[in-house]
Amino acid sequence: MRRNNIRPKALRPCRGLGPARDRDRRREHRGAAMKKPVCLERGPPCHAGCRDEVSTHSIRTLVRPGCHPQCWPSEQLGAESKDGLMESHWRRCLWGFLKMSWHPQYRSSKFRHVFGKPASKENCYDSVPITRSVHDNHFCAVNPHFIAVVTECAGGGAFLVIPLHQTGKLDPHYPKVCGHRGNVLDVKWNPFDDFEIASCSEDATIKIWSIPKQLLTRNLTACRKELVGHARRVGQVEWHPTAANILFSAGYDYKVMIWNLDTKESLITSPMSTISCHQDVILSMSFNTNGSLLATTCKDRKIRVIDPRAGTVLQEASYKGHRASKVLFLGNLKKLMSTGTSRWNNRQVALWDQDNLSVPLMEEDLDGSSGVLFPFYDADTNMLYVVGKGDGNIRYYEVSADKPHLSYLTEYRSYNPQKGIGVMPKRGLDVSSCEIFRFYKLITTKSLIEPISMIVPRRSESYQEDIYPPTAGAQPSLTAQEWLSGMNRDPILVSLRPGPEVLRPHPLPAERPVFNSMAPASPRLLNQTEKLAAEDGWRSSSLLEEKTPRWAAEHRLEEKKSWLTNGFDVFECPPPKTENELLQMFYRQQEEIRRLRELLTQREVQAKQLELEIKNLRMGSEQL
Repeated sequence: MRRNNIRPKALRPCRGLGPARDRDRRREHRGAAMKKPVCLERGPPCHAGCRDEVSTHSIRTLVRPGCHPQCWPSEQLGAESKDGLMESHWRRCLWGFLKMSWHPQYRSSKFRHVFGKPASKENCYDSVPITRSVHDNHFCAVNPHFIAVVTECAGGGAFLVIPLHQTGKLDPHYPKVCGHRGNVLDVKWNPFDDFEIASCSEDATIKIWSIPKQLLTRNLTACRKELVGHARRVGQVEWHPTAANILFSAGYDYKVMIWNLDTKESLITSPMSTISCHQDVILSMSFNTNGSLLATTCKDRKIRVIDPRAGTVLQEASYKGHRASKVLFLGNLKKLMSTGTSRWNNRQVALWDQDNLSVPLMEEDLDGSSGVLFPFYDADTNMLYVVGKGDGNIRYYEVSADKPHLSYLTEYRSYNPQKGIGVMPKRGLDVSSCEIFRFYKLITTKSLIEPISMIVPRRSESYQEDIYPPTAGAQPSLTAQEWLSGMNRDPILVSLRPGPEVLRPHPLPAERPVFNSMAPASPRLLNQTEKLAAEDGWRSSSLLEEKTPRWAAEHRLEEKKSWLTNGFDVFECPPPKTENELLQMFYRQQEEIRRLRELLTQREVQAKQLELEIKNLRMGSEQL
């Protein structure tokens, strides 16, 4: 029987092309079998993919044959023959690659390994009737005490206010906040009062509710204030970030209204001012750090930066390549981040200079989904979170003032799509687990609210000062009248170090009257200091009583020395006599050293807190 010794198809001569073509096919087959590295020298490519991967710093192989000698520049075809030139060409390419230094492009960042940790089943909120509205809002608002969720309600609109610690399955007859005649479209907690919330509805009204500190036992229908002024339904509400009792509302009548709630009337029918520069429905609003600028996106796909008190447009973006739906101020970076779609209907994020909105600083396409992207920015860590409506992913980036402005970190993935999202303020995070952000994800398919914590992996369980800088607290830096008169002031900063003993230093009791010979301070400054201290949880006299007299400290030290013999307390702990007692004494001293270190750390935090109060008082005195 004749053996099958037919040559491979790649080595068969092509009919009608002659031996020259056969030799070239043999050379191509030999080059593909050797899997030569990519040509790193420049020159016209012989085929698509010949130099596709030249930019990478690694030797990669091609499935297709290497560069053909016929495709090389004519000056390279000198005295060398084509057969020898092929081998020497690849040798030169490999030698040139080996001479290149390896420099991996890694960014040094403490947030490079941040990961999302979903809560366990028992720490979620189950059986919550989440709204089925198609409005592009968060439908959820969170503060350190409550979580508010827009829900379904027959005969009007309602939302639930659930205590944060009340996890698990929700009672189907749980009382609601139901005073609107139409569906509730947005809810927002007052940043300076954890028991006050604002809601807007399709009935063209805004209501301000006072939530009792105890649990609700029946439906809450009586609101504290009602704001009537919009001609059509109200889609969004926003509290001013630094001024107390100032509320902004955006309606489908293309108007943004500014309300002053510092009045005794329960029904307010006229806003303080109205911004009427929009030509279509307003999609989002965002304030800068001190609340002096307002950024909006409109259905006409334009981004506007507005002076809220004057109502004038300072900047307007008419860029056609990006159709913005949401906009966000990026803290003190003087930049804006917008999410929307590109010309090809891909979901996209864009970064803008707030002083020049003609062309974005950068654009990045994400995917081809159709859900709205909600951006969230953490000014303390300079991290940007992008949450897509209708998908379960949360992308997060690090933002910098220099190029590249946006650096992708990683992505939290989940199979459960989110209808809306809520965000916990920084003062409600768990700093003991290095939590830097927390989302509350609304999953309508399971009637579930799932907390997701963004955690920086750290081995130490102590307080991490580098990832928790002083952040905005729950105290306004301006009154409503001060802001309306034209004053601007940054938020009052507080420390996130846990423990009431840190925020409330206990002054030592006075053993004898102390007469201060220093000149008295300004009464106005002292009153401001006492007011700030009382609102922050400090004792009103903490700034003065921390300065204990020197003679009192020396007297207590002398008394303590009289009780000690060779460093031991003779009354409480006699000197050790056995090895076991010596070990116990050693462990006791180690515990005392640890306690003293914690006390020293607390004193350092108290000093920083006092520095922050002095800084805030100086800012207030400069403004006055």
